[in-house]
Amino acid sequence: MPKNSKVTLGLPHSDPVTESVADLLTLAEPLDYKSSRMSMGLSPGAQPAMGKGLLPSPGDEEGRPAWNSKLQYILAQVGFSVGLGNVWRFPYLCQKNGGGAYLVPYFILLILIGIPLFFLELAVGQRIRRGSIGVWNYVYPQLGGIGVSSLMVCGFVGLYYNVIIGWSIFYFFQSFQYPLPWAECPIRVVNGSQAIIEPECEKSSATTYFWYRQTLNITSTIEDSGGLNWKMTLSLFAAWLIVCLAVIKGIQSSGKVMYFSSLFPYVVLICFLVRGLMLKGSVDGIAHMFTPKLEKMLEPQVWREAATQVFFALGLGFGGVIAFSSYNKRDNNCHFDAALVSIINFITSILATLVVFAVLGFKANIMNEKCVVENAEKILGYLNTGVLSHDLIPPHVNFSHLSAVDYQEMYGVIKTVKEDSFSQLGLDPCILEDELNKAVQGTGLAFIAFTEAMTHFPASPFWSVMFFFMLINLGLGSMIGTMTGITTPVLDAFPKIRKEFLCVGCCIVAFFCGLLFVQRSGNYFVTMFDDYSAGLPLTVVVILENISVAWIYGTKRFMQDLEDMLGFRPYSFYFYMWKYVSPACLTVLIVATVIEMAISPAGYNAWVEELASEKFLSYPPWALGVAYSLIIAAMLPLPCVFIARHFNLLSDGSNKLSVSYRKGMTKDLSGLEEENESRFILSKGTPSPSPSPMPSHRPYLGPGGAQEMTNTAGYGTGTPTKTGYQNIHSPESEL
Repeated sequence: MPKNSKVTLGLPHSDPVTESVADLLTLAEPLDYKSSRMSMGLSPGAQPAMGKGLLPSPGDEEGRPAWNSKLQYILAQVGFSVGLGNVWRFPYLCQKNGGGAYLVPYFILLILIGIPLFFLELAVGQRIRRGSIGVWNYVYPQLGGIGVSSLMVCGFVGLYYNVIIGWSIFYFFQSFQYPLPWAECPIRVVNGSQAIIEPECEKSSATTYFWYRQTLNITSTIEDSGGLNWKMTLSLFAAWLIVCLAVIKGIQSSGKVMYFSSLFPYVVLICFLVRGLMLKGSVDGIAHMFTPKLEKMLEPQVWREAATQVFFALGLGFGGVIAFSSYNKRDNNCHFDAALVSIINFITSILATLVVFAVLGFKANIMNEKCVVENAEKILGYLNTGVLSHDLIPPHVNFSHLSAVDYQEMYGVIKTVKEDSFSQLGLDPCILEDELNKAVQGTGLAFIAFTEAMTHFPASPFWSVMFFFMLINLGLGSMIGTMTGITTPVLDAFPKIRKEFLCVGCCIVAFFCGLLFVQRSGNYFVTMFDDYSAGLPLTVVVILENISVAWIYGTKRFMQDLEDMLGFRPYSFYFYMWKYVSPACLTVLIVATVIEMAISPAGYNAWVEELASEKFLSYPPWALGVAYSLIIAAMLPLPCVFIARHFNLLSDGSNKLSVSYRKGMTKDLSGLEEENESRFILSKGTPSPSPSPMPSHRPYLGPGGAQEMTNTAGYGTGTPTKTGYQNIHSPESEL
């Protein structure tokens, strides 16, 4: 190539921000297009020039940030995948679905669908160095709606997820007082002199009352908005301010935040575990947790919930995984990263489960002792009034030091003798197992059950501050990944936008949209968005990601590209997972989710002030319309983009190069020429005027090694295409 070529020198052009490959090639004689490692013809045997990769390194690509270190990147992925669900969803599912037996289906599904799909997202993001929209435009333009749907889901989830961080911020600042404000029920003064316990609190509990009345000030139905809750509005503003400051500089700012937000929760969890194991009854909780109920493993519902948890625990489909990996070097070992982050996520879930049930075991013992004392007082009253005979009480029972075992014995004798009138006595059995079986999840675990347990801790304000600061950091790590999943595709599509303006603008818009969730009825909308906005749409997004790579682009081609990128061929295990097992599992999961939505009544648990308890209510028609519109809005880009590109109503984004990619390719081509690397000239079947030696080509063989790889999908063309260099006529994919 002439040294004064515009492509070589990177001279400024008057063209738009992006140019097609054809436009670039008209500026000089035909060039070798193997600078895209995932182009169809690159064989594993073709080696780059010494000391220089086939594609520019992150440092060579102007305008594309890069991680400062591998540790920073790993912490970012861990912070995104390890979130609130590990603390308040996984322990609940473990308890509900057979204790230790639940870990078996969870781990199996983590291997079958979790790690392979996580590896797939890491690989395509690292290879193409774009956000979710750009990646899937390049893999298969007609399925470019995958990236848009990911962005939509990120937006929906980010709106309500940050509300939870706002709640945690409120509890965090409320924890700086002794006693904790939710330790006791408030006193109401009646008629200026008579003091009574708040009836709503007396019927429920102090922590429940503080959550529903003093924090949320919740209405009794979703139809009664009740106006804005100013305390929650300020907390939401603080949450968005923190998120904005964390992501305003992109990975330069969020990467530094991750050092603290990703590591601090582990410090807190370990401290809680050590402290929890020192509490009375903690061993009972852990033993109950991990006692396997093997019969549960045969229930399909257990496997469905395990698959769903694996799916969401790793953050698949949100676009955050792809966005983070797009800032990596292209020779980064993303296979190792996928396994490492998945294992860390699993271990974190186990650690959080140990902590939760050590503390809940302590709480169960406290509640059981309280039950024994209250019922012992009832029995003493019946003895003093002659309702019960003293002969019914075993001689060794001492009411001043009544143990749970003694009460159980006394309860059994009374129930046997007074069988006909026993129900009228109103005695409770006070069985520890019953307390441990009271499964709680989500806000019920974090803001009610766990807070109640911490009121019995010595130095309870300290532990409360630590716990809610941990929740803030867990949420912040996930929100950074969610915001990156939104901003990265937008910045890739519109590189002239300043990331600072985009981040601030997104946070301001999200705050005002989030006011829906800080009304007095806002908790019901959080539940609605959590149930409908992400579940089904994300599953559809991920199965389409899997299909577009494994069946449209081609699993064999993808394996060849990975071998070139990583320097080794991934295990054949991944070939079969991507090709057959993962799509099958995801299809079953989608069908099960649709069936579950069809047979389960659509509704929410409303807090009824008069009853001081929750009551299940069905959604009114307008709310049901909003719920289903969330699913439709998240999935609508998929058919719209497909139809628009199928009928050429929307420009094909697969043959566009960003300015940074173009400049990087220019530098790389120049360097390749200077180092006299053997290049094959990409042209319309016409040999170059100055042909260069063609590198030896070794066809890639699939796992069986029986046949040469072909493009059976005819990607970008109408006919099947061999993958050898001599058959490439145009760069159908930026892969």
